[in-house]
Amino acid sequence: MRPTHKIGIAMAAVATCATASVVPGMVPGAADGGARRSPSQGQSACPQRWDGGAIGGWVPAPSGLDGAADSLVPGSPVSALICAYPGNTRSGGLAGSRTLTGQATAMAHDLGYLPVGTEGGEIPCTLMAGPATNYLVRFAYPDGRGLWLGSAEEVNSCVTTTNGTALSHVYVGDSLTAAYRTGTWRLDQPERPCPGSLGRRGQNARMVPEGPVKVVVCRIGRHDEPARRTEYGTKQAHELAAALNSVAAGPSRNACHHLRGGSGGRFEVLFGYADGPPASVRVTTACRPSANNGLLEGHLDDSVRDRVVQLAPP
Repeated sequence: MRPTHKIGIAMAAVATCATASVVPGMVPGAADGGARRSPSQGQSACPQRWDGGAIGGWVPAPSGLDGAADSLVPGSPVSALICAYPGNTRSGGLAGSRTLTGQATAMAHDLGYLPVGTEGGEIPCTLMAGPATNYLVRFAYPDGRGLWLGSAEEVNSCVTTTNGTALSHVYVGDSLTAAYRTGTWRLDQPERPCPGSLGRRGQNARMVPEGPVKVVVCRIGRHDEPARRTEYGTKQAHELAAALNSVAAGPSRNACHHLRGGSGGRFEVLFGYADGPPASVRVTTACRPSANNGLLEGHLDDSVRDRVVQLAPP
């Protein structure tokens, strides 16, 4: 299970301005048309080697930008330099780079809304062997400052994405590989039985970030059954968000301790916002803790649990 890999609302890319510098054969599928060499020196250059001790978890230097502790990519950068380091090890040589200009704002918008923390949490991972590619992305800002982001594509999808201050366990490796190869940014939307979310900034601090304008409540059936869903407006969204936020919550361990004699259902509660991705809370009434947003978990009392069940489709 990928507890933080949920379906998000991606900002559609509307421009495809990109340049690439690629070492042929190192990253299959990477474009080489219009290539130029990456600069070998200077703050804006790709480091010649990935030098991290963990998959995805390294940047050359943390950013001093305001907001970097609360968002992976704060503000409005004007370009994004993607540096690729393929291989099965956590360190490796530079294979090539691609610079996105027209789509840097959309990329920053999507990545900047991902839920973040300042410490690593417990997430279950599979242990399959397979190819991996580490990435460094340098976002450049109009005033000349920059922000490095480290992430990776790897077969287990258990990757830390970090700007050196904040980190996220939401997996974006496939999206980074596609942007590197094609010059087009699009945040991947993993398939789910009910519309879910990659998560939303602020969910490390509260179960549901403030300001939802609607809520969808899904009842999750067996694997061979489609999820059923009902949608409500702002009033119900605010009331249900307040109820879920009233629950004592702590860091998520993404575990379920089945209650003796417990029965009930599984629900996905999806809060929509005027801008950015939705925030999702998974409710499993036969588990303790019964509510989990991927970063926080807590056990619902009877009144909150019953409210979720009442709003769900039969």
